[in-house]
Amino acid sequence: MAVATEQPRLRRAYCDDVVPQLVKEFRYRNAMQVPRLEKVVVNIGLGEAITNGRAIDAAVADLKQITGQAPVVIKARKSVAAFKLRQGMEIGAKVTLRGRRMFEFLDKLINVALPRIRDFRGIDPKGFDGHGNFTLGLREQLVFPEIDYDKIDKLRGLEVTIVTTAATDDEGRSLLTALGMPFRKAGG
Repeated sequence: MAVATEQPRLRRAYCDDVVPQLVKEFRYRNAMQVPRLEKVVVNIGLGEAITNGRAIDAAVADLKQITGQAPVVIKARKSVAAFKLRQGMEIGAKVTLRGRRMFEFLDKLINVALPRIRDFRGIDPKGFDGHGNFTLGLREQLVFPEIDYDKIDKLRGLEVTIVTTAATDDEGRSLLTALGMPFRKAGG
């Protein structure tokens, strides 16, 4: 017998508050036109992996702790002599989150990790790609509470890409703002 589990908090907020708000704001004819979150991709690029073989293992462990899902190791597609990079070398790790894990990760990012950033004044809203998707760079993995400062070998930045079904950046920005993403005010 399947056990019914409660929806993540951010998912409930999307259904109860965000959808009616966006229908009103953009004058959609029905709720199915409202943009929604498709997936969140968290990735760490490791140029240092060329010289330090253990860097990949450490990054994979960090990503697994942060997201609760096993990352995929990214390999170089081309050889680049200037970077001493050969095709097939491991140069990064990424995780694609969907469904429940996606909402739980976003909730943790918005309400726990971002407020822990020193001198945080909001996220720069220029990270949109023209199609309603947003990319955010974090300088260190320590903003996530799962990472123990004493157990990391090096501070590593990571990139979080939020993919939406929004057609425009304005729709995507409104969706993320309604979900609680703390964007910096214009001129701030």
